[in-house]
Amino acid sequence: MEYVKVLPNQKIIKYLLTIFLGSLLLTISSKIRIPFYPVPMTMQTFVVVLLGITFGWKIGLATISLYLFEGIIGLPVFAGTPEKGVGLAYFMGPTMGYLIGFLFATFIAGYLNLNKNMFIVFLKLILSVSTIYIFGILWLGNLIGWDKPVLELGLIPFLLAELFKISLLTILTKKLIKLRKFI
Repeated sequence: MEYVKVLPNQKIIKYLLTIFLGSLLLTISSKIRIPFYPVPMTMQTFVVVLLGITFGWKIGLATISLYLFEGIIGLPVFAGTPEKGVGLAYFMGPTMGYLIGFLFATFIAGYLNLNKNMFIVFLKLILSVSTIYIFGILWLGNLIGWDKPVLELGLIPFLLAELFKISLLTILTKKLIKLRKFI
C-alpha cells in the first residue's frame, strides 16, 4: 500500500524535472543564434517542436510556459538577453508574437497524430512551425507598423532554415515519439 502512495509523487517529480530540463534546453537553443534585426535566427523553433513531439502536448505546454515565465520575471533565457534587456520589457519587444506562438506550435506538435507517413508528418510539422510565424508576424507588424517590410524582416530570412529543421524533425519524429513512454 505504501508503494501506491509513493508512485504519484515519483511521477510528479519526474514531470517537474522533465519540464525544467526542457526549459533549460530551450534556453540553450535561444543562445545559438544568427543576429538578424529585429528578430534573431535561433534553434528555438526546432526545440519547441521537438519538445511537443517528445513530451506530448501537456508537458510540452508546461515546459514552454515555464520558459516564458522565467523570461518575463527577468531570467536571461530569451535570445538577446541580457545584452538587449530582460523581463517583461524584453518580452513585449519584437519577438513576443513568436514567443507566444511557441505555445501553439508545441501544442500542435504534441497533439497531432504523427505516426503517419513522412510526407503527412512533414505537413503537420509545417503547420506547427507556421503558428510561430503567424503570431510573430502579426505582433511584429503591429509593433513596427505594417508600412515596414514585415515579411522581409520576420519571415523570409528564416524560411530555408525552417525547411531544414522541419525536414530533420520529420526524419526523427518516430524515434522522438518513442521517448514519451519514458516521461
